[in-house]
Amino acid sequence: MNIEEIQDKRIAVLLSGGVDSSVVVYEFAKLGLHPDCFYIKIGPEEDAEWDCSSEEDLEMATAVAHKYGCKLEVIDCHKEYWNQVTTYTMDKVRAGLTPNPDVMCNRLIKFGAFDEKRGHDYDLIATGHYAQTEIDAEGRKWLCTSPDPVKDQTDFLAQIYDWQLKKALFPIGHYVKDEVRQIAEREHLVNAKRKDSQGICFLGKISYNDYIRRYLGEMPGDVIELETGKRIGEHKGLWFHTIGQRKGMGFGGGPWFVVKKDVAQNILYVSHGYDPETAYKQSFPVHDFHWLTVTLGSGYFVTSDGNVTKYPDPNVTFKIRHTPEYHPATIEWTSSNEFIVHSKEKIHGVAPGQFCVIYDANHHRCFGSGEITV
Repeated sequence: MNIEEIQDKRIAVLLSGGVDSSVVVYEFAKLGLHPDCFYIKIGPEEDAEWDCSSEEDLEMATAVAHKYGCKLEVIDCHKEYWNQVTTYTMDKVRAGLTPNPDVMCNRLIKFGAFDEKRGHDYDLIATGHYAQTEIDAEGRKWLCTSPDPVKDQTDFLAQIYDWQLKKALFPIGHYVKDEVRQIAEREHLVNAKRKDSQGICFLGKISYNDYIRRYLGEMPGDVIELETGKRIGEHKGLWFHTIGQRKGMGFGGGPWFVVKKDVAQNILYVSHGYDPETAYKQSFPVHDFHWLTVTLGSGYFVTSDGNVTKYPDPNVTFKIRHTPEYHPATIEWTSSNEFIVHSKEKIHGVAPGQFCVIYDANHHRCFGSGEITV
């Protein structure tokens, strides 16, 4: 972030109560700026049995905003989250897929519902994501990776719309996590030693399985060994399992890997062993690909104004889950937003419904993401 980028701009900061977004406010303060801060209120449905940390989050956000002389406004996006993100999640898991609620939360809530309610009054929306942006020679804005491979969050941002990317600002994206912690401690921020949130955005201490169970309940069915057809146990619902899973199975004689789901018959297929061949794939189709900055097709960029530009490198890198690793691959095009990924190495746990995030060969610029349809 440089002063030229933000000069004379109206800036909103999404302040969550965590250390990352708090250091974002500091980054503005050291430039003599005091942007308006907003806390997005989601929280679980009004149910006493759901444990939520939102009250503590708001206290932290309030303290940080006050420290740097910024206004803080609470924006209620409760209905939008539960109507949009939860509906997406339940529809996907009911169909036997592996969704990512945090990905859709960024598109629909942080850069979506918030913009409709208040963000439209601002030129830029700053968040504490570990990501960067850059402008190319043609003036196009790209989503780029963070220098911290463990914390990089471009995979969670790869479904936002181009207009949302144009407004997005990531002031701590050039730092690694340890540097952010050091700044927070040096500045005596109230949440400097607060642990990073785990699990799904806005669910606090609620586990993913409890989240699913709350809406879909349980639907027991058989667990079958793929190679032998032998029944080895019973699952409580296909939606509690994902392809590649090997922990939390609860069956003896393991390890067992989830390798397939039969939604129609409600059967969970597993494979036995420490490294079963059935747990790996090397090629898989991706559909409904969402392009961030430009459309890449058969080696060409197609820009929003219709201009076509040759892209010199047909090779890409990708990831299918939030891990530090990027896998090299080539793409076989089947249509403008559908293709087959041919990985140069076998990939563990490729699951339908997961987002496959595509980057350039140096995993610097993020092109976008689409759903795996294996």
